[in-house]
Amino acid sequence: MTCLLSGALLTLGLHAPAAQADTASYDKIWDYAHLYENPNGNYLSLSGRLQVDAASFSAGQGSYDDMLWRRFRFGFVGQYRHTAFQLEGDFNLNNEDDNGYNRLTDAYLKWKLPNQLDLKVLKHSAGFTLDGKTSSKKLLTPQRNNLTNNLWFTAEYFSGASVSGPVNDDWSINAGLFSSDDSDEIGLTEASYFGLFSVGRKLSPGNFWQQGEVRLDYVYNDSDQAQNTRDFSQVVSLSSQFQFKQWGLATDLAAGNGDLGQKDIWGLVIMPSYRQTDITQWVMRYSYLDSKGQGGLRLHRYEREIVGGRGDRYNELYAGATFFLYGHKAKINVGVQYTHMEDSKNAGGDYEGVGVTLALRTYW
Repeated sequence: MTCLLSGALLTLGLHAPAAQADTASYDKIWDYAHLYENPNGNYLSLSGRLQVDAASFSAGQGSYDDMLWRRFRFGFVGQYRHTAFQLEGDFNLNNEDDNGYNRLTDAYLKWKLPNQLDLKVLKHSAGFTLDGKTSSKKLLTPQRNNLTNNLWFTAEYFSGASVSGPVNDDWSINAGLFSSDDSDEIGLTEASYFGLFSVGRKLSPGNFWQQGEVRLDYVYNDSDQAQNTRDFSQVVSLSSQFQFKQWGLATDLAAGNGDLGQKDIWGLVIMPSYRQTDITQWVMRYSYLDSKGQGGLRLHRYEREIVGGRGDRYNELYAGATFFLYGHKAKINVGVQYTHMEDSKNAGGDYEGVGVTLALRTYW
């Protein structure tokens, strides 16, 4: 089964350039998601995403090889008069023993304020760090970088309220107060809270970029034993994104103050990219993480299947490509990565190995 699905994904990737000729068939398929719309702007559509991974990792400590449904989400998005809304659930297609329902992800109401900021209430994404504020629908790599994986609150969707959007032509903000409740639905009473403030500044075109933006994220987390967040009391991230013709560069310098036994950590991510055609984009990424004490760092998703322990210093080099079949709505990610994590305590966190991931990403 794994070989067949991997072969199907690889075939799609190799034949991706053929998709450039005509997107009309994709348009027709995706139009089925639009259920209702009227001239007043009221509408109702299906929403969701389907993601598949084929991963093969080999290290001195062992190996991992599997094919799995990475994500399946399904729900509705719409607007009635001045109120926009979304209700979407997350389902596990890998487990055949139950109904597959995991939790609600988006379950919010949204209004446009007079100053053009968006106000959201109830359950929605709390994004910070370079990849944490990037939807999995829009990533250029199969997985988020490991700096985000360590610092960001990977549950992602929390109950709360936030305002976001442009303040003027140059500045934008995202500020919110969220419950750290671990409820699968909407929860406000357990655990405690965290606050998020993010400010971004667009840069004027220069000699080395046509578009540029720098963003500072700050999170204060009122730690609680029952929290559904990473165990950091504060997280700071300074990220940037630049574009010059076909070239792109994204960076993230971030750190977290550990709590509840978690060590302080910091790290750096540098991710250059090159858009060769409308269909093909090449990506490289270097990630470095360092822990102030022993055992402060965790490995990435598939390396963690081989080594479950933690380490003190982490290096990763990734190279891959994205093939856009229908923009980000249907694409293939393929990449290879070398990962080395040191564990000075020799407590089971040492890792050195190579992995390959082939991923299908779709959303509607």
